[in-house]
Amino acid sequence: MSTPLRVLGISGSLRKGSLNTNLLKAAQELAPSGISVDIADISQIPPYNADIDPFPAAVTALKKQVEAADAILIATPEYNFSITGVLKNVLDWISRPYGKCSLDDKPVAIMSASTGMLGGGRAQYHLRQVLVEMNAHAMGKPECIVTFAPEKFDTSGKLTDAKTREKIVEMLTALAAWTERLRE
Repeated sequence: MSTPLRVLGISGSLRKGSLNTNLLKAAQELAPSGISVDIADISQIPPYNADIDPFPAAVTALKKQVEAADAILIATPEYNFSITGVLKNVLDWISRPYGKCSLDDKPVAIMSASTGMLGGGRAQYHLRQVLVEMNAHAMGKPECIVTFAPEKFDTSGKLTDAKTREKIVEMLTALAAWTERLRE
């Protein structure tokens, strides 16, 4: 890339010590040269309500962060075979007002970490469906699905699994190429 790639990470979890937030922190640490990863703070985003006008300051700030980013990296847990309510709420806010979706025409990479053997794959599938409506460009491959995730982080939340670390670098490198391709 000719200019540094600015990636905004969004975690679908508010939990302290979230495996998915820790995946984004690993992406920050492992980002190849020319790629920076910032992580959005979604903790102050209220439940979506179309009657709220003007938008809350936290929503306006998040929309600006999304719009300023070159690409988005979403890390989502899987709750009940789907994305979390927190993530869906964030996506609903940034898709509004109608016709001004902050993710419109934006490249997006998806990763997930889960305690089970499916690693959040079903949540990724549902997230892709939501992103289609938002006209975001979800990257198909490489996938980053972290199974049995608690075994792959140390007690401080640092990602220690070498294969997952490699996969994150591979994903960020592919996201840079995907972003460049979409700019052409």
